Amino acid sequence: MHLTSPWVPRLADSSASPVDRLVSALADDILEGQLDTGDRLPAHRDLADRLRIGVGTVTKAYKVLERRGLVRSVKGSGMFVALAQTRRGPLIDLSRNAPPMVMTTRLLTRTLMAIARRVDSGLFNDYPPIGGHDEHRRLLARWFAGLGMDTDPQHLLLTGGAHHSVSLALSAICNPSGTLFTEAQTYPGVIALARHQRIPIVGVPMDGEGIVPEALDQLLAVRQPGPAVLYVTPTMQNPTTATMGLVRRQDIVAVCRRHDIMIIEDDVYTLFANPELPPLAMLAPERTFYANSMSKTLNPTLRIGGLIAPATMFAQTEEALRATAIMVSPLSCAVMEQWLTDGTAETISQAIQDESKRRVALALSILGDRMQAPDQRGYHVWLPMSTHEALQLEHEAKGLGILITPPASTAANPGPSANSGVRLCLGAPPIADLRTALSSIARLQPGMPSTI
Repeated sequence: MHLTSPWVPRLADSSASPVDRLVSALADDILEGQLDTGDRLPAHRDLADRLRIGVGTVTKAYKVLERRGLVRSVKGSGMFVALAQTRRGPLIDLSRNAPPMVMTTRLLTRTLMAIARRVDSGLFNDYPPIGGHDEHRRLLARWFAGLGMDTDPQHLLLTGGAHHSVSLALSAICNPSGTLFTEAQTYPGVIALARHQRIPIVGVPMDGEGIVPEALDQLLAVRQPGPAVLYVTPTMQNPTTATMGLVRRQDIVAVCRRHDIMIIEDDVYTLFANPELPPLAMLAPERTFYANSMSKTLNPTLRIGGLIAPATMFAQTEEALRATAIMVSPLSCAVMEQWLTDGTAETISQAIQDESKRRVALALSILGDRMQAPDQRGYHVWLPMSTHEALQLEHEAKGLGILITPPASTAANPGPSANSGVRLCLGAPPIADLRTALSSIARLQPGMPSTI
């Protein structure tokens, strides 16, 4: 005798097809814990009669749920809930875009011991100059040069990270009467900054290389009066991984010159210099704020960033820095100085690049062509899909104990978008957890292989 199903049949309240409404209703109830693993689902005919839908509709819905790993069919017995409620246990976080953890306890101990032997107590006994000590600015400028950005250290300001750098640039250029233009899908932090400063945002359509120059040109031609600025990540764009080629970079600069607007270039995902892909700040130094940091390339807790401002904007940017931060942590500066002088920074950077390459290859082997394969080294990947699919994937992944970047957090313009999708951050989790999470996400997406 078959067990009675505990599920109260219903269809989700939407204008979608009966199949989608049944899938949505059952998936929501399973993921919310209203049904437990092993609970029997209604028989096909019984469910069809109770909901007044076709048996074929029930069959299609059950197949979709089975592909997503939410239910399983037992021959001769029926359909059962298959999802283990792992959300009550440890979460696997694919929402934090941090580099792979390559710093060991031994390396940290060696660094702190070296600092202790040579530390200058004056570094900890007084405020540094606004913008940082000259030696630290020289060291960071040399690091940036190794990434392809040459600058005079006197034109560089030390900040509390790239996010702080972007905030300074935005406040120096724009105000609530201005407009921020950015990629249709962009860094969640810049969206939060613009909203905090009450600066309107305009998302510009994208293609495989990022912002489309013609679309930017058209939007700038009809922009509202007031100051305008373009925020852009030309290399390994966050979240889509798009990288601008040289011609695209030149075209974007030409459009900004034609409309006489400033540029904020976020270069935190450039892991090595590429002479064929110079920063926008090298192509248009008179109008580009260049923001970078060591937290993405070396270690997330090394909160030291640098902002290179155009000469005509340097004084007011320095004033903005004075108003928002007195100093960067002296200990962080000491660690930076030690790593940049003893070669540790290069060793860590190479280890991060190697580990990032391994993790992206793992993601590609599991997610296949549903993932947009990046052509630069990095540690986040992009799954293009409709806004509805992205929201559904976020919800279902959370039910499995997997956190992914909320799709709404990266959308410059609210609502459905042709450039929508989901960002998966590969750097933070242990490799075994990453493999588990990616395999689970593959099972949630029709057309993806469930194993590697």
